[in-house]
Amino acid sequence: KNEGQPMCSDPGTATPTVMIDNDRVRVTEWRFARRGDNTGWHRHAFDYIVVPLFDGVLEIDLGNGERVTAPMQNGVPYFRELGVEHDVINGNDFECAFVEVELLEPKPG
Repeated sequence: KNEGQPMCSDPGTATPTVMIDNDRVRVTEWRFARRGDNTGWHRHAFDYIVVPLFDGVLEIDLGNGERVTAPMQNGVPYFRELGVEHDVINGNDFECAFVEVELLEPKPG
């Protein structure tokens, strides 16, 4: 089910499950069954928060052959502004998931 997923231009192998989708926020669980599963290349159209549901790493493909490893801590969120372009890849030898909260309303002011 890829409803509310206009951001993905290249569907990956991770499974997105939209949990909340209203005028203000979209909350999606991204589940990666095995190492190498990925979101697909995409550009974020909104500011967003990611809450990892595991301890481990994600590999982030930034394009032009550049790939970085991002350590994740279960329950410790991080924030990114719109415009980020990347593919997110499971760098672990186990299933992992995170919850992504997209802020659909423009920044006040």
